[in-house]
Amino acid sequence: MTAVLGTRPDQGKTREKRPGRWSAPPRPVWEEEPSRAGQAGKGIALGLACLAILFPLWIVIVTSLQTKRTIDEAGGLVVIPKGITFVAYQELLGGGQVQRAALVSIGVTVVGTLFSMAVSVLCAYGLSRSGSLGHSWILMTLLATMFFGAGLIPTYLLVQALGLTDTYLALILPSAVSVFNILVLRAFFMNISQELVDSARIDGAGEWRILFRIVMPLSRAVVAVISLFYAVGYWSAWFNASIYLTDQDMMPLQNVMIQLVQKQERPVGLSAQINTGQLSPLAIQMAVMVLALLPVAVLSPFVQKHFKKGMLTGAVKG
Repeated sequence: MTAVLGTRPDQGKTREKRPGRWSAPPRPVWEEEPSRAGQAGKGIALGLACLAILFPLWIVIVTSLQTKRTIDEAGGLVVIPKGITFVAYQELLGGGQVQRAALVSIGVTVVGTLFSMAVSVLCAYGLSRSGSLGHSWILMTLLATMFFGAGLIPTYLLVQALGLTDTYLALILPSAVSVFNILVLRAFFMNISQELVDSARIDGAGEWRILFRIVMPLSRAVVAVISLFYAVGYWSAWFNASIYLTDQDMMPLQNVMIQLVQKQERPVGLSAQINTGQLSPLAIQMAVMVLALLPVAVLSPFVQKHFKKGMLTGAVKG
C-alpha cells in the first residue's frame, strides 16, 4: 500500500487556484505580464474616460438641485453645490405639461416595448425554423429593408392615410420592428439544441408550447437585451412625435425637453414662477434632463449582465 493510514489520496498535491469573482482571469502562456507603467497608463486612461462621462452628468444633476441665487452667482452651470433644493422637481412633478409628458412617455414605452417584442419574437422564431412557409423569401425581404427605405414623405403619407396622425399609435407603429433585433433573436433561437425541440414535438407539443415552454425560458438573456433596446428607443424617440402630432398635450417627455432647452416655450404652470424669480429656467432644464435619463440609468445595470450572453453568443455563433 502506497498510501499511509490517516492520509487522503490527494494530500500533498497542489490545487489549481480558481480566479475569484473580482480577480483577473488567468493569462495565456504566450502573453507576457504587464509592466507597472502599462498598468498605471491603463488606470489613468480609464479614469480620464470615466471623468469625461461622469463630469457632465454631475454638472446636470447639481445644477438641477440649486436655487436661482446659486445659479446666478455661478453664472450658469454649477460645479460645486451650495446646498440642495428639490423645488424644480416638485414643480415639474406637481402637475402640468411635464408630468403629463412623462406619463405619455412611460405609456408609449411600456406598450411599444411589449408590442415590438411580441412581433419580433414571433417573427424570429418562425425564421429560425428552416422548414417554415416562405422562410427564404421573408428573410430576404427583411434584409432588403435594412438597406433600402421608402423615405420620410411616403412614410408620412402612409401614416396619414391610415388615420394615425394625432394618435399615440403614430409613436409606436412606424418604428415598432427592428430587423437587426429580429436577426439577433433568430440567431439565438437557432443555437438552441434541436434535440430539445424534437423531443417536445414527439411528446405532442405544438409550436406555441415549444416557443413558450422551451425556447423562451432558454432565451431570457437575449430577450432582456432586446427589450432594453426597444425600451430605450421608445423612451428617447422624439422625431415621430414632432411630425405626427400637433396637440401639445400628447407630446412625450423628450419633445417637451427639446422645447425647454431651445426656449421655444415654457411648460404650463411654470411661466409665472420663472417670471417672478422663484425658479431658474436653467434648473428646470437640467431637472427635465435628469428625469429623461433616470429610467435608462436605473434599468441598464440590471440588464448589463445579459449583454455578453444575449448579444455576442447569438451574433458570433449564428
